[in-house]
Amino acid sequence: MLKNIVQKLGEKTINFIQEIGQISNLLISLLKFSSKLFKNRKLLFFQMEHIGVNSLPLVVIIAVFTGAVSAWQAAYQLKGIAPVSFLGTATSRAIITELGPVLTAIIIAGRVGASIAAEIGSMKVTEQLDALETMGISTVRYLAMPRFYASVLMMPILIIFANVIAVAGAYVISNYFLDVSYVVFFDSVKRFFLISDFLFGLVKGIVFGAITSLLGCHIGFMTSGGAEGVGLSTIRSFVLSASLILVFDYILWTLLF
Repeated sequence: MLKNIVQKLGEKTINFIQEIGQISNLLISLLKFSSKLFKNRKLLFFQMEHIGVNSLPLVVIIAVFTGAVSAWQAAYQLKGIAPVSFLGTATSRAIITELGPVLTAIIIAGRVGASIAAEIGSMKVTEQLDALETMGISTVRYLAMPRFYASVLMMPILIIFANVIAVAGAYVISNYFLDVSYVVFFDSVKRFFLISDFLFGLVKGIVFGAITSLLGCHIGFMTSGGAEGVGLSTIRSFVLSASLILVFDYILWTLLF
């Protein structure tokens, strides 16, 4: 009994270390192909449209209600503790530093990260990747590189959109339901706004974008087992991406603040 438990624990540990090594090798290969990015700009632009532009409607919807909920929660927390004039800064700083980057990244992990794993995984199980390698085309350069850099570039832009719309949503709720005027709300935002908070959110976006696309590509390349394997890879990509986004959110808070 104990022997089996130790054996399984050892196997899981070895597999975990091996997978970290595989992901690291993929990242190094992607960085080596960076010089080819301009040559493959059409692939990059296509992925930027898919990852960024096509995700905007979903990001907008989530951001509006994120801002609205933030306003209600901030008003509840400030009740009896601080004046309502602090509502603007309470909501905006929470959105810009935490809610905007994290929720946007999790949305993109579900929509884009899983999509990347499914696309590449389908190509893997149907032997299309082998066909590309046979023709002398690097699958990392042709498939992974555009998706990786598109995600890294578009995630901060999506976060900016999410921040603006969420703050606007918070203002609407504050104005119509909590009787906080435009001047009071945005004067509070302006007085306590720090450019470092905004830049910190963008740094998070770059890291989260890299995590989402890197895991999606890695899991896609490792897919096996036909259609069932593609389904499992899709689920695994989202679960791991969402988990690591929260883990790295804590790590970045610890390192940068």
